[in-house]
Amino acid sequence: MARTFIKKHRLFIIAVILFWLKVYIVQRFFFHVPTENVLQEMLLFINPLSAALLIFSISLFFSLKRRRVILLSISMIGSVIVYANLIYNRFFSDFITIPTLFQTKNMGDLGESIFTLIQVTDIFLFFDVLLLFLVIKRVRVSDDAVTKRQMSWLYVGTLALFAFNLVLSEIEHPQLLTKSFDRSMVVQNIGIFNYHLYDLILQTRVSTDKTFAKSDGFQEVDEYVQTLSSNPNRAYTGIAEGKNVFVISLESMQSFVLQHTLDGEPLTPFLNQIIEESYYFSNVYHQTGQGKTSDAEFLVANSLYPLPRGAVFFTNSDNEYNGLPKIVGEEGYYSVVFHSNDETFWNRDQMYDSLGYDRFYSSADFKIREEQTVGWGLKDMEMFTQSLDYLRELPKPFYAKFITLTNHFPYALDEEDAFIKKGNTSSETLNRYFMTVRYTDEALKLFFQQLKAENLYENSIFILYGDHYGISEYHNDALSEYLGKGITLYDTIQLQRVPMIIHIPGQEGKTIETIGGQIDIKPTILNLLGIDNENDVNFGEDLFSLERSNLVALRDGSFVSEDYVYTKQKCFERESGEEIEIEQCEPFIEEVQLQLDVSDRIIYGDLLKFYMK
Repeated sequence: MARTFIKKHRLFIIAVILFWLKVYIVQRFFFHVPTENVLQEMLLFINPLSAALLIFSISLFFSLKRRRVILLSISMIGSVIVYANLIYNRFFSDFITIPTLFQTKNMGDLGESIFTLIQVTDIFLFFDVLLLFLVIKRVRVSDDAVTKRQMSWLYVGTLALFAFNLVLSEIEHPQLLTKSFDRSMVVQNIGIFNYHLYDLILQTRVSTDKTFAKSDGFQEVDEYVQTLSSNPNRAYTGIAEGKNVFVISLESMQSFVLQHTLDGEPLTPFLNQIIEESYYFSNVYHQTGQGKTSDAEFLVANSLYPLPRGAVFFTNSDNEYNGLPKIVGEEGYYSVVFHSNDETFWNRDQMYDSLGYDRFYSSADFKIREEQTVGWGLKDMEMFTQSLDYLRELPKPFYAKFITLTNHFPYALDEEDAFIKKGNTSSETLNRYFMTVRYTDEALKLFFQQLKAENLYENSIFILYGDHYGISEYHNDALSEYLGKGITLYDTIQLQRVPMIIHIPGQEGKTIETIGGQIDIKPTILNLLGIDNENDVNFGEDLFSLERSNLVALRDGSFVSEDYVYTKQKCFERESGEEIEIEQCEPFIEEVQLQLDVSDRIIYGDLLKFYMK
């Protein structure tokens, strides 16, 4: 039967084999899905085949005259999907989900960023399409009409192959599709196209959660969340009461640049100085997912985890939230955001209303001339300077959020704005990153000087935090050149640390090594302002608390605890970085997965609307 089918449908078989091998090569050598044993290699090799058989079988339903066009069209469309994931993976070390496809408001600003990710050699990813075209045009290959029996056996074989794939995946990674938040692991085991089918099933499931959400569902999650809370440190309660609040999001700023140099020149001289005069939390990790900067904003405002797929700013902007801006607003604060990009980017114009902001100063509120812009908007110095006119007029006290932009991928900077030379690593992205980090540091220095001149400094509190990584795993080789050591899985997690600085004029500086995340910023700010947050729904804890759990969950299910670091099914000792038995991490793995799952239930079900009542 199989031999007869292959003989009579050679063009179909050629198309399947070419596509199968191409997808395997991309998954094996282009995506960030490393293999460590023979079973993982086998899975990577076989998992594209069932998807290839399924999608190319569509051509068999068409007449012999149209079949060749359909085969070629499927090959091209499939190649575009693979390539889109490759471009996405190069920057985010992640894969496209259905929610990210609906973030179309962002597409207009992505041109330069996407262009820098394209490589000349990418043309070879479409080589199979060209080869199939040549086979169709120049080689005499005839396909017969397919019978119902043949189609039945084809689908039975495809299903059996997929089932075999799932069995092997379950052996390698038990409960992969039910408890994993790591998309690279899913792709490694079932392949990029089967992953997209899995993603579609997830999207269908979560779309029903909000419709059928009930108040008793909120009671269950609320009871769980209350068990996570620890008492805030009362020694710090209210020490910033009545002060203006400046929350500054440091675009793409990772902690490894702090107190580091390039050719003897400090990368962040101002931040280094202000750390000495501030509360500096040296072990705070970003917890963002596919929403990047918007996810960081969500974490800070709500002390909830962002979603595992897409950006919550897009998918759930109409939910009810008890956001930080809303809470401080009820205490007499006037809350604003300064961000010199279009107000619709990341759907901020809608989400900010849900979070409780009183005013959003977007690109429409700034005087923007071409020489004042770089990359995604106004240069940071210009953005800070122009915001002063608005700050002078704000009702006091105010809560002001600033989102910097210059240190954004692809890290472009005009020569006249450079305060340090480019790096000299094998990655131009990393080389430029050093320059834009240094520029943002200088912009912060200028802003603090301006606030002092405007008498807005002394009676204020400043929270500066990095929003997400700037240098992805794609540039690990170059980063290892700069850091002078190889980068392991353990190091990759340590590189997710971001600056977290709380500066209160008049307070002495102190470095605090507690382990935390962006999810802890909301309860920390509220305690400093003396605002009772005891009954709120928070997954974070006051960073100053003496009763902290010292467990930080990352969005992909990785975690850092007082003793362990866990990622991609590997467990490490936190202090030494040595790999240890996975059993040491297992109790924390379950707790982290539960936290992420409960937070997702709150957002998908819009459960806070029951709290608000």
